[in-house]
Amino acid sequence: MREANLGETLRRLRRVAQLSLRALAEKTGFSASFLSQVENGQASPSLASMERIALALGMTLGQIFEGVERAVSPSVVTRVEARVALNSDWSKARLEALSVPGRGARLEPVMLILSPGGTSGAKPYSSHREEFAFLLEGTVLLSLEEPEAETETAVQQHELHRGDSVTIRPGVARRWQNLTDSPVQVLIVSAR
Repeated sequence: MREANLGETLRRLRRVAQLSLRALAEKTGFSASFLSQVENGQASPSLASMERIALALGMTLGQIFEGVERAVSPSVVTRVEARVALNSDWSKARLEALSVPGRGARLEPVMLILSPGGTSGAKPYSSHREEFAFLLEGTVLLSLEEPEAETETAVQQHELHRGDSVTIRPGVARRWQNLTDSPVQVLIVSAR
């Protein structure tokens, strides 16, 4: 398994997109100082924050994995040792890319590993993509927040156990929390 340097990857992708730190800050709602700290490895963004940064770069989180230079040449099979992983100390989480990105792929499978006390973010966040999730190991609390009207939202909390699955529609805010003493493994497949 290969650890990706999130800061270096984001800096390179930001430069390719020809965005200054200030311009990226405006698009994400984060401060330029925070983004600089992320790029320099001095701050660890939550998974939700990583997703906001990817969106501001015109990418998906899975495409951030594409920005990581691979030690192994790509093939249709992704071996365990060839996976690229991103860690979030803030979230107490790890994301592992389960497929070779790119090549016109329409699906982005990742493994979300939440340590005890881990969470995907401080509050539920939404994606513009449909997601399917399957709990491989542990017990996790999934909060789904769906807008009902312009000013109201309905929050549903679901305790998922090993073998449970869920499909999350685009625009529905979600938050993963591991409230147990054991790690949680969630297979998440997103549509591009």
